[in-house]
Amino acid sequence: MDLYPLLNSLRIALISSVITFFIGIFLAYYISKLNRFVRGILDVILTLPLVLPPTVIGFFILRLLSPRSAIGSFFLEKFSIRLVMNWYSAIFATVVVTFPLMYRIARSSFQNFDMNLKYVAQTLGKSNTWIFWRITLPNCKQGILAGLVLSFARALGEYGATSMVSGYTPNDTATISTTVYQLWRTGNDALAYRWVLVNVVISFTVLVVINMLEKKAVKD
Repeated sequence: MDLYPLLNSLRIALISSVITFFIGIFLAYYISKLNRFVRGILDVILTLPLVLPPTVIGFFILRLLSPRSAIGSFFLEKFSIRLVMNWYSAIFATVVVTFPLMYRIARSSFQNFDMNLKYVAQTLGKSNTWIFWRITLPNCKQGILAGLVLSFARALGEYGATSMVSGYTPNDTATISTTVYQLWRTGNDALAYRWVLVNVVISFTVLVVINMLEKKAVKD
């Protein structure tokens, strides 16, 4: 059993999770402080990928990054880098797909944060940066970690947008999801079931972790 699809899926999921973590908490923190009207508009825009079909997301990414686009042709001509149909192309897709999960959960955590802790720190002369990293983030860690784990799981199982942006090439762009589809298409059901089982085990583990984080948050 070739483990490349698993290793590639883990690589893509880890990188995209790190990206969505920092972008997600940054936008969630500042947007949570805006007035309701502006926050509502930005919420709709930033969470739109959550309800769009993955194939539609993949289509937009292709239009944006393909060699025929301005961005894609620039990278291809200047750096000889093709932004689509590579293993790292899937990162673009998984970041777009998983970002709304991280953003929504992080924003909810920041909105439930006890602002009195921030005010006390300000009276002690602490900077906003110090307050964010030493007080706000630690007090919101359960929700943020849950968002991170959920984003990782979603990235690991992403198929629609990933298959359009990076395609399927054994030992190059293959992921667990695209491998399952290819095995089913070629009639290799036995091996397809193995990969399905791998995905189920990982997903089950992720849900257990999320439940543990939620129980810990309730106790705290």
